Amino acid sequence: MAASKIEWTESTWNPVIGCRRVSAGCDHCYAERMAKRLAAIAEAARRRGDDPGRAAHYSKVLDPRGGWNGKIHLDEETLREPYGWRTPRMVFVNSMSDLFHENVPLEFIRRLFAVIQECPQHTFQALTKRPERAARLSRQLRWPTNLWMGTSVENAATLHRVESLRRLGGIVRFLSCEPLLGPLDDLRLDSIEWVIVGGESGPGARPMKPEWVRGIQRKCAESGAAFFFKQWGGVNKKKAGRLLDGRLYEQTPIISSGVS
Repeated sequence: MAASKIEWTESTWNPVIGCRRVSAGCDHCYAERMAKRLAAIAEAARRRGDDPGRAAHYSKVLDPRGGWNGKIHLDEETLREPYGWRTPRMVFVNSMSDLFHENVPLEFIRRLFAVIQECPQHTFQALTKRPERAARLSRQLRWPTNLWMGTSVENAATLHRVESLRRLGGIVRFLSCEPLLGPLDDLRLDSIEWVIVGGESGPGARPMKPEWVRGIQRKCAESGAAFFFKQWGGVNKKKAGRLLDGRLYEQTPIISSGVS
């Protein structure tokens, strides 16, 4: 577990690492950049004769240029970590991967869900760009009610993911519209409890128009979904700030726990 600077969570938990790009929102993947840095740290440790630790796993999931190679690593030690956490917290699951990546076995997902179920004092947040696979597996899984399940929707071409999300278990379903790369005029929010919106940040960041954000905020207000505006993004995201029309939006759904 690691403390997180992500505004909508408190910590991250990565029992799976590695991924593969699937849509435009992946073009400037922050997790890929971080994995490249961790792999470099591990290599430097090896050269010094030190133990590279878990960072050594990142070289296995990257190609020679430092991009995702499509492979994943299942970390059994990390999988058990939540049993040792006493203070209740919000936990982002697999910030360095996608739980429903095609190479993550169903049996491992079941065991991860069992850990979540057995730690009801925490709220776990999982985000996938592959909700279609999650929907196919849904009836074979026992969905913990302290798991919030979300999908990424960066533009109109990915709106189909929302329909798959509606078919999943869980008591809170949410959308991450980050990086928001275009308007979502046809977005429907029935059965969606939370929407996070943010612009892309870092090298090569693509701009986000204010009218795209306002359109989603209005849909949230009309539907009753909680609206969380994360950032405007850009190369200097701190300078761009987090205010939308002079207001800070940090709404979240009501937290519940238990098992379905």
